[in-house]
Amino acid sequence: MKKVLSLILALIMLMSTAACSTEPESVPENEPEIETPVSDEFVGAEVKIGMLKGPTGMGAAWLMDQNEQGLTRNSYEFTVAGAADELTGQLVQGGLDIAALPTNAISSLYNKTEGKIVCLGVNTLGVLYILERGDSISGIADLDGKTILASGKGSTAEAVLVHLIAESGIGADIHFASEHTEAATLAMTGEYDIVMLPEPFVTNVMTKSEDFRVALNLSEEWKKLTGEVLTMGGIAVRREFLEQNPAAVAEFIKDYGVSIEFTNSEPAEAGILIEKYGIAAAAVAENAIPRCNIVWLYGDEYKTVLENFLTVLYNGNPASIGGAIPGEDFFG
Repeated sequence: MKKVLSLILALIMLMSTAACSTEPESVPENEPEIETPVSDEFVGAEVKIGMLKGPTGMGAAWLMDQNEQGLTRNSYEFTVAGAADELTGQLVQGGLDIAALPTNAISSLYNKTEGKIVCLGVNTLGVLYILERGDSISGIADLDGKTILASGKGSTAEAVLVHLIAESGIGADIHFASEHTEAATLAMTGEYDIVMLPEPFVTNVMTKSEDFRVALNLSEEWKKLTGEVLTMGGIAVRREFLEQNPAAVAEFIKDYGVSIEFTNSEPAEAGILIEKYGIAAAAVAENAIPRCNIVWLYGDEYKTVLENFLTVLYNGNPASIGGAIPGEDFFG
């Protein structure tokens, strides 16, 4: 079964150029004219998917709309959550088949379930930024002794911030809000002058409060410190579902890739769909998309960069990825 899926993924990668050349104007009305390696006899399957508010949900908005119109071969049932822990339990227990999660959370689930949860691909690179009300911060060292409001406790966001601070040899007091929305609200009410947020919440804060500026791009800071690329978000899948439904998973890989391409190439139209599904306001989404680093890397494209990223996290704090670097079978 694994060899069959590998062949399917290889064929999809050969056709990625065709997917990227689809005319965006025709995408909302008609199913993209993309050759698929899935047999014409495949009529689709029911797939339960969890997405997070933010870049993963933004990248899936077009697919949500296509599914609602009945234009997809698979029948997708979407759940959009504000925090990763709202999805992890459902994925492990079988309430979801596929879920967008922080990559370190996928690694932790792989270790916790003894390989029953694996990674299908990377969908988000670096989306974290340090915002400041003022102009005292120009590098990580300037965070020394400061109080930072942050969101994403237990996720890749926390692991990245903690690693950057520790490896830079500085100290900072980190306060975590329960969700990105709460962190943004607390910052705008004036309770904190420094806040770490992902897009599109960065754009939302700066749109509503001109006092804040982007002081640090943590993707750049991570690259300076580690030499590696931030691979923050990924797609997790239950191994059992993957092995029993290879055609449905291959169809999702194609659909999701076209959806992400549409989001990146048509931010204004994508913003309308993003607002429609309660992920973010259209204007905020449109302006945030260029900084969201939404991608779709699967097959052999993502293994090395993700493994390198998880290794850096492991060397800093093994518990942040579940206590062990995942084995080769982690890459579905």
